[in-house]
Amino acid sequence: MIFEGEYLNGKRNGKGKEYNENKELIFEGEYLNGKRNGKGKEYNENKELIFEGEYIYGEKRKGKEYINKILEYEGEYLFRKKWNGKGYDENGNII
Repeated sequence: MIFEGEYLNGKRNGKGKEYNENKELIFEGEYLNGKRNGKGKEYNENKELIFEGEYIYGEKRKGKEYINKILEYEGEYLFRKKWNGKGYDENGNII
């Protein structure tokens, strides 16, 4: 993995971007003490947005998840699982 961004005391702090081994952008956002923290966006290998939202200590906290460019979930996360949100079908209807 390749990182481009701000460091403080040898750890990722501030804004930055992560790239995979093929130099494709997989994440851009904010970091604190080496972990994703604050607003950020994740991308898949096809350069499609798959998540945008907020992270706390490296974990998703709140945001929107996409599958094939279609909003699939919007809400909060707890213990790495979807929690307190809305799911959508491929037509944008709440399920």
